[in-house]
Amino acid sequence: MDLFNYKRRQSILVNVGATTIGGDSPIRLQSMTTTDTTDTASSVAQAERIIAAGGELVRLTTQGTAHAENLRNINAGLRSKGIMTPLVADVHFNPAVADVAALYAEKVRVNPGNYVDPARTFKELEYTPQEYAAEIQKIRDRFIPFLNICKENHTAIRIGVNHGSLSDRIMSHYGNTPEGMVESCMEFLRICVEQQFKDVVISIKASNTVVMVQTVRLLVKQMEEEKMYFPLHLGVTEAGEGEDGRVKSAIGIGALLADGLGDTIRVSLSEAPEREIPVARELRDYIVSREGSADVFARPAQDFDHFHPSRRPSHAVANIGGQNAPVVIGSLLTAPWEPSVPMGQDDALPDYFYCGGNLPDTDPGCPLILDYPAWVQLTDHTDCYPVFLGFGENWNPDAVEACPAEIKFMFVNYMAMTEQVTDLIRRHPEIVVISQSNHKNRLGEHRAVAHTLWREGITNPVIFFQHYNEQDIDTLRIKAAADSGVLLIDGLADGLAVMNMNPSIPHVLVDRTAFSILQGARVRVTRTEYISCPGCGRTLYNLEETIARIKAATGHLRGLKIAIMGCIVNGPGEMADADYGYVGAGRGKVSLYRQKECIEKNIPEDEAVERLIRLIEEDQNR
Repeated sequence: MDLFNYKRRQSILVNVGATTIGGDSPIRLQSMTTTDTTDTASSVAQAERIIAAGGELVRLTTQGTAHAENLRNINAGLRSKGIMTPLVADVHFNPAVADVAALYAEKVRVNPGNYVDPARTFKELEYTPQEYAAEIQKIRDRFIPFLNICKENHTAIRIGVNHGSLSDRIMSHYGNTPEGMVESCMEFLRICVEQQFKDVVISIKASNTVVMVQTVRLLVKQMEEEKMYFPLHLGVTEAGEGEDGRVKSAIGIGALLADGLGDTIRVSLSEAPEREIPVARELRDYIVSREGSADVFARPAQDFDHFHPSRRPSHAVANIGGQNAPVVIGSLLTAPWEPSVPMGQDDALPDYFYCGGNLPDTDPGCPLILDYPAWVQLTDHTDCYPVFLGFGENWNPDAVEACPAEIKFMFVNYMAMTEQVTDLIRRHPEIVVISQSNHKNRLGEHRAVAHTLWREGITNPVIFFQHYNEQDIDTLRIKAAADSGVLLIDGLADGLAVMNMNPSIPHVLVDRTAFSILQGARVRVTRTEYISCPGCGRTLYNLEETIARIKAATGHLRGLKIAIMGCIVNGPGEMADADYGYVGAGRGKVSLYRQKECIEKNIPEDEAVERLIRLIEEDQNR
């Protein structure tokens, strides 16, 4: 894999009805209905909205045989209108339902964690080698007949593994680890290969972007070792809605797309399903636009492990680098700081502001970074530090040498990182490197800067400067998260600076985006994180309304993770690292969790939010 240049991974071509996935096909976009699959009219209407938005596959939940059988009517309803978009059945816990769904859907998704194994209990179980082999044989006995049905009906399958929905058998052997997720998938893939069944798409998902990225990388590595080249479906489960959903999805999906992985994507938002498609399209198109860009010639650091990344070694310069959480540098270049604009209870002030050549009229409340020619004219340098250019006609190493500042920032560009520049950085431990790029594949150049310093044993902190010119805040969030998330997941970043040249977006929202990216990449928590599923036909309460109520009541809290799950399929397993969980238990009923422990079962829905708040308050007052 080339870390510095975009090239899509080659996979085999899979036929899903009249649509192809993998090979030379475009990266396909898809979504999932939230209707009751036994309701033909509503399901057809929502599928039409997804398709009109650009969806190329539509998934529907099939929790029972009646739902699977009604796919025939939904399929017929769409085909009667000339719509040939393939339907995908989503099956959990009941392999008999998968057998029926394979007759009427163009693809069937099965979850290895609950296809044959019983629902997880989170118990530590012991298996002898003979018992473990017997469990694998149970999978074969049930899975091979399903594959035969799919062969007869030209039905594709998706093997969809979810973090947190691994079977007790896998959990007992591997733990809830990326390696366990990979093996859960490979058990089924090996059967497919043995049975010469090739129309297979794979997904390994998590709400934790770091786990998701690491697991997909490990899966691809394992498949290549076993000469398998199945296409990949990418998604971040329970990404949430609004800003959080877009940022987390762009971090996780974007990190993998940037490395050429992924043949179909679904952005899972707790919003109307048709709203997922434009987000997925913008993310896909942004990453794919790097294809054909000028090559970045660089070599990875020897100590970098793409499959188990750890933070690049750096020393601390004040609060930057070392063991410090990555910092945020805000920008005052395009708009003045406006103290009248409320930061909001869940926002954070940047650690530094870059203000170019002019100091702001009002103290923004954090240290400032000033261009060196302006900085040197100041008589008072309190909480104000110089930034130098490490390239171009204003490159002035003598000024860097003579400057007495205890912290010095230096903009560098990979193409201008000469031996003279790196030697200067090496000799001045007080320099904080700010990597910037105008390359079409800026990720490649940013990676190259960090890997060059790492390879040469230079431990100065590195901050990545990401500049845009967007009018729409969601577009900025998607692009900035896709560009920056992988740098954070790979452990290369000691800080992040996001700047938008278009003043139509207030800098407060730009700065908030930077903090959201740090939180979405699990490197710095500054507000409550909401892990919420996108909803489907299994969700028996108003998901969007409930999320809004819970956010309104808990937005002031810091550092908590609250999971809001439509049903038991992914919760409580998928929310295992959440502090609290709100899980649909049945029509009009909700269960509350503290981590994986169910505290209250089957609460009436109209009481559940208040009782969740009470549970959190009681715990905090202990």
